[in-house]
Amino acid sequence: MTLLTISLVTYHPDIPMLRDTLASLRVAVDHAVARGEIEGARLTLVDNGNDAGLAELAAENGWAELRLITGQGNVGFGRGHNLAIEEGVADFHLILNPDVYILPEALSRAFRFLGQQPACGLLSPSIVGGEDGWHFLCKRYPSLLGLALRGFAPHWLRRLFRGFMSRYEMKQEGDQAVLWDPPIVSGCFMLWRRDVLIALKGFDPRFFLYFEDFDISLRAGKVTRVAAVAVVRIAHFGGGAARKGWKHVRMFARSARLFFGLHGWKWI
Repeated sequence: MTLLTISLVTYHPDIPMLRDTLASLRVAVDHAVARGEIEGARLTLVDNGNDAGLAELAAENGWAELRLITGQGNVGFGRGHNLAIEEGVADFHLILNPDVYILPEALSRAFRFLGQQPACGLLSPSIVGGEDGWHFLCKRYPSLLGLALRGFAPHWLRRLFRGFMSRYEMKQEGDQAVLWDPPIVSGCFMLWRRDVLIALKGFDPRFFLYFEDFDISLRAGKVTRVAAVAVVRIAHFGGGAARKGWKHVRMFARSARLFFGLHGWKWI
């Protein structure tokens, strides 16, 4: 039977939002178990902020199979997940953000797809909500112009570049049931075959925050097939770096420089 491990990294999280994330995750896991898609799941909370009460918060939603990693300080998103990945023993591993709501049938549908497609080593969902209804969490290789527009430009300016941004975000491909081999998928929800994740040695620890998902997506595409699956649906409530203040803007710029230094610069 299929076993699933899940890692979720927090740093002073929005507690009501985290509670909703954990509750939706519990429902989705139970749904997949009830349909025989998985045997069970174990959750690892990686506490980068040394916040009290996270284990109790998870226990509210019935997470008896829970491990809490704390005391390591703020080691960053990727390194935090790596702490959980290194100790996993399951067949599959889910990377999850603390600001994601998983629709009840999402995991069941994901594992049904993976069972039918053994070549797929990384699965990405679609995101629901907003004016577009739903779309894939996929991107083409980024350019500096695209990143600046998406992260920092005012709404009126983004409207002028709507076609450019639509191509970067692969909106034209959004009418497909399955989008195979997108270059980049979002780190807010990444469902991996664990052997692929181990072969990649997890996230590159040089990325503290931002672009670690860009980097691992590109590396994954060289060793396995990546699929964005429309019927695996989530809602994501995260915000861009610019909306989080200048500290995040600086981290974004530092990670962008590292990413382009590793994978090649693209200006437009």
